[in-house]
Amino acid sequence: MRKPRILPVVITVVISAAALFGGWTLYKQVAVASPLANAVQDLPGVLHAGKPEVSQEEVRVSVELSGDANLKDVYASINEESAEVSSGRKLSLDIQTKEDPALEGIWQSALFEIAEAMENKTYSDIPKTMERVTAAHEGVEAVTEMDETNVYITIRSEKGAKYIVLPRTPNTLGVWPNA
Repeated sequence: MRKPRILPVVITVVISAAALFGGWTLYKQVAVASPLANAVQDLPGVLHAGKPEVSQEEVRVSVELSGDANLKDVYASINEESAEVSSGRKLSLDIQTKEDPALEGIWQSALFEIAEAMENKTYSDIPKTMERVTAAHEGVEAVTEMDETNVYITIRSEKGAKYIVLPRTPNTLGVWPNA
């Protein structure tokens, strides 16, 4: 019986692994991420879209939105565009904005009540809280919207906008132990 030579076997394994994983990476970048980035870039309200990052759990997209963008519509459009890429993965949107200390302060002042409303699933308290907090600031408005998966909050002023996406947790029907 012939003894296999180690060097040709190792070289064959290394070349095969490089071709397999390199091909997968190239496929992910060329066939998946680039078309999604181009589609996201063309959406209304999107100023700039970064390269999407596709992992096992999520599809992460970095976008810069215009000051008048509708956050809920942008999120829904990106979710729709990424449907075939995501295959059930969670969509995570990284929204890049210019920091505005005034808007950040408004958000921080409402954060506790918003967190409490999210925890108690009293979503109707969120618009009331945002109206109350923005009423004290001239030229600032807040827009709150909701769908079956998220709560969208936009705080706008003439200097900029702050966009927040808060994930909703749906009610689950439990089983009673004595049923």
